[in-house]
Amino acid sequence: MKLKRIAALLTAAVMSVGVMASCGGSKSDDKSKADTKSAAETSGAEGDSSESGEVPVSQTHTNDPMTVTSAKDLVAQMKNGWNLGNTMDATTEGLEAETSWLPNKTPTNKFMIDMLPEAGFNVLRVPVSWGYHLTDDNYTIDPAWMDRVQEIVNYGIDNGMFVILNTHHEEWYMPKKSEKDGDIEELKAIWAQIADRFKGYDEHLIFEGLNEPRLRGEGAEWTGTSEAREIINEYEKAFVETVRASGGNNADRCLMITGYAASSMYTNLSAIELPEDSDKLIISVHAYLPYSFALDTKGTDKYDPADTAIPDLFENLNELFISRGIPVIVGEFGSMNKDNIDERVNCLEDYLAAAAKYDVPCVWWDNYARIGNGENFGLLNRAEYDWYFPKLIDVFKKYAESDASAAA
Repeated sequence: MKLKRIAALLTAAVMSVGVMASCGGSKSDDKSKADTKSAAETSGAEGDSSESGEVPVSQTHTNDPMTVTSAKDLVAQMKNGWNLGNTMDATTEGLEAETSWLPNKTPTNKFMIDMLPEAGFNVLRVPVSWGYHLTDDNYTIDPAWMDRVQEIVNYGIDNGMFVILNTHHEEWYMPKKSEKDGDIEELKAIWAQIADRFKGYDEHLIFEGLNEPRLRGEGAEWTGTSEAREIINEYEKAFVETVRASGGNNADRCLMITGYAASSMYTNLSAIELPEDSDKLIISVHAYLPYSFALDTKGTDKYDPADTAIPDLFENLNELFISRGIPVIVGEFGSMNKDNIDERVNCLEDYLAAAAKYDVPCVWWDNYARIGNGENFGLLNRAEYDWYFPKLIDVFKKYAESDASAAA
């Protein structure tokens, strides 16, 4: 690992002298960070290949052979997952959105994603906000944004990873009767374009239609209402129908279905209606548990192994879905850094052990934040090509063994 990191930094320094000369950094930037930033910028420009003679990113993976696989069998191949958070999901416009929420403006590059399998991750979730990159009233996605998203997806696909691509932080939908028709129109327009661009990818690419759809800013934002739950089921139906009609490999692609707010509450999970009768659907749920320890910035820094929140979650998922042959992915989970690494290790051990009993892959939310008063879930130091908390990575490696239940 150290040799690969040194080689990457040396290569970055050679390739990007011109970029470094024209880009100013913060006063705290050291030489290593500057080199890494330049490497990322060089890698991020690969999609524009008109002068390099390379195949444009839009022409990659146009007709990959697909092994038609049930969602249950596909999910069984997954181990641990990692979210590229606070990156393509930032709610700003233009290509610069990718780094607008990041502390040192480091674009995603292939070497970062290459690090994931070595750390026990074979699932990459790429959260993407699309609503800020529409160019007209017909909801046309900016081609440059689509190319950049595809480039990042390729980093994972070309590594043999499973990649989850979604719509994230879409503030244009609100599950109310008065908004439903317009929301579905936009949802179908956006997913028609995404599905068309990626229809040649094989079964390793998974689409997730919605991320935490909810009544934003209202009193029932996180608990939901019966009307909102029903409308979200209609959104999901429109998503699935749009993808299935797009041709290519999408007729057999596995798709992730999200309930109200991607909530782990029993009421919201039990309200999910599958939009088609097939074996190609996966339930998506987000669960930062136990809440006071894992997500509450004002909560405890002590993990209580006697807390039943984690086992209760998986028992509910088994009752509602897994026992019926419907697989589940925990698309977001994690515990915040509260300067309590040993407590976090114990929590992660229990979480992955409970998930392994039911063959549920769990995808850590990495927002690149590590210190301060916010939600600090960062694992990967994207500027220095190493891991902030090796003890946590050791747990992921353990559960990446071929027999996860044995690890549990």
